[in-house]
Amino acid sequence: MLRGPPCARGGFAAIVRGRMIPASLIPLPTDPDVAARVELLELPFNRHGVDHYGIDKRELAKLYTLIGWFYRRYFEVQVFGAENVPPRGRAMLVGNHSGGVALDGVMVIASTFFELDPPRLAQGMVERFVQSVPFLSWFNSRIGQFTGLPEHCVRLLRDERLLMVFPEGARGTAKLYRERDSLVSFGTGFVRLALETDTPIVPLAFVGGGEAIPTVANLYRVGKLLGVPYLPVTPYLAPIPLPVSLQLLYGKPIRLQGSHTDSDEIIAGHVEIIKQRIASLLAQGRALREGRITDGELDFG
Repeated sequence: MLRGPPCARGGFAAIVRGRMIPASLIPLPTDPDVAARVELLELPFNRHGVDHYGIDKRELAKLYTLIGWFYRRYFEVQVFGAENVPPRGRAMLVGNHSGGVALDGVMVIASTFFELDPPRLAQGMVERFVQSVPFLSWFNSRIGQFTGLPEHCVRLLRDERLLMVFPEGARGTAKLYRERDSLVSFGTGFVRLALETDTPIVPLAFVGGGEAIPTVANLYRVGKLLGVPYLPVTPYLAPIPLPVSLQLLYGKPIRLQGSHTDSDEIIAGHVEIIKQRIASLLAQGRALREGRITDGELDFG
């Protein structure tokens, strides 16, 4: 029997019952324009403004106000191909990791909220270690980012949600500055998931994360002591993002043909197609960033 997300087993319900910090006590300001935009999210909120995953409108408004400041003011974020993200229904955003920490995921979440009409909440599957970090665990649960278990993904997609996937995993965020536009090996689970749930895949490229957090080394032993895979080190030591320009490119949706029970060889072929599409978007994003092409020359596939 398919298990539901933690909310079905009492985890997120506990948030609603007030065992965690209630929205009214979180000391973050709310931008009225952001709050109005949260109202446009097409999610099944109840009369208390909470959906069945425990996502709270009030907390979304506060967190998007914070994210929006970084998205609009701290970084110079350029988004191309946002029209390729389906406005409704299940879809999977699949992209590259870049930036040493989860900067890429935060910017994707911001872009689908601020650039799409109506706005959409992109929900990601985070690494299990993230849920053990107090602030990150709190942050992720409030905006619908759950532990990356297959049953969670299936239920989200069957609920017609927008799922965000980074198939490189922690290996992708560990890239050094010189490797910032490279792609490491992809996991294959996202392809089987897309086939099982008949979900279109929207390839995406995130460019500039390596400049925002220019990682020169990763301290794995120190990271282990802190309960994380590694601790990125920059030329200025701390992995604090620099205020640089960032580019997000969304390619045209891909609907795979086949079955989630297909052989590993067939699945690997699908993975390679997605990986090559992302690599193409990455190369174009870099060329755009360096002024070698214009946005009118972009090929979204």
